[in-house]
Amino acid sequence: MVYNYFGKKILILGIGLTGISCIHFFLKQGIKPKIIDESKNPIFFIKIPKNIEYSLGSLEHKWILESDLIIISPGISSFRPILIQARSLGIEIISDIELFVREISSPIIAITGTNGKSTVATMITKIAKNSGCNALLGGNIGYPVLNLLDKNTDLYIIELSSFQLENTFNLKAKIAVILNIHKDHINRYPKGFEQYKKTKLSIYHKADICIMNAYDKLNDIFYKNNQHYISFGKKDSDYYIKKNNASFLFYHKNKKILNSSELLLSGYHNYHNVLVSIAIADAMKFSRKYTIHTLKNFSNLPHRFQTIQSKNGIDWINDSKSTNVNSTQVALDSVTKKKGTIHLLLGGDSKSGDFNALKIYFNKKKIKIYCFGKDGIKISRICKKKSIYVEDLKKAMTLISTRVKSGDTVLLSPGCSSLDQFTNFEERGNLFVKLTKEIT
Repeated sequence: MVYNYFGKKILILGIGLTGISCIHFFLKQGIKPKIIDESKNPIFFIKIPKNIEYSLGSLEHKWILESDLIIISPGISSFRPILIQARSLGIEIISDIELFVREISSPIIAITGTNGKSTVATMITKIAKNSGCNALLGGNIGYPVLNLLDKNTDLYIIELSSFQLENTFNLKAKIAVILNIHKDHINRYPKGFEQYKKTKLSIYHKADICIMNAYDKLNDIFYKNNQHYISFGKKDSDYYIKKNNASFLFYHKNKKILNSSELLLSGYHNYHNVLVSIAIADAMKFSRKYTIHTLKNFSNLPHRFQTIQSKNGIDWINDSKSTNVNSTQVALDSVTKKKGTIHLLLGGDSKSGDFNALKIYFNKKKIKIYCFGKDGIKISRICKKKSIYVEDLKKAMTLISTRVKSGDTVLLSPGCSSLDQFTNFEERGNLFVKLTKEIT
């Protein structure tokens, strides 16, 4: 189907990377959209072309109810009253992903999940390229998908958040993957976790091949349809991991593929990512030889359980990408080798996450917790004996520098969004790296 946007009143919500890519998408077609941002000083304001009408400071604007088509950036909730009203009037509200999928003919690998999306999407892109496939990576990883349209490709690898999936209706992936579903962004969804989960599950609706985490029991929901399903995780799944002394073995249908000792990556969460990447690569019929070679040489992406410094017997680990409770649990599971104290940096905007789930870790481990940011005081009350509230990350690191000893681990795994004090998790992680280098 060919979509024609001429003659329509088009409005873009959000002047971020996504919003700017949407402006250029329409300008190339000779169409001038309008744009709104809630911030009075959006970071990317200088990137708006001079001939574009804009409004800053509030979403409550008459343009919304006068529009024919609204493209909403993922940072703006679809459940705002004025947007609900717009839908009731028949105004179409879509994501940039929806615009993108209407334009393309090359196949898509679509990847979502609460944690691990960027790592798996990057792994698969490298495997594809090493296999001779001209693959392009975009989406939630930080590169808007509309910017990929001018480039030739054999395959798109798209990382998707639940926010992007909320307003995407015609995604038809060759392979759709949900890595995991844990409680996150509960404050975003009026109906809570089930609504968040349903949004994630929409990635499977028109997919040719669905790759599913057996531990999330997604199979039970979707096996009724006629799509092709591949499972991973449990022992009876198509792909699974088995403990073998000090290492882990990767299997496909009872046939060993790989030993974790051959990888640069460490931590069970990373082994999970490797397992899923093998499943995706096999489904794409990429040579197993290139898949294994790529995975053996793959190292952590920045801000994802990244060891910044191992000096004087102290490990400093940057896991700033940890923006939910489950990701902090995963990080704590991975810090098991040392007998010293874990100095855990926790805090930011909790997004209504339940930090009581961390109590079992706090009780078992030798740990000191430094809670900072918007919800730092609230989080510190969960384990008062081991927690201290500090205003911000810098003050926490200053305090840690006076306490840390050989054998200890300093772990930034905040379990929260960074937007209360930082532009994004990268800025938070970069500050941690800077402070670590100053201290060591």
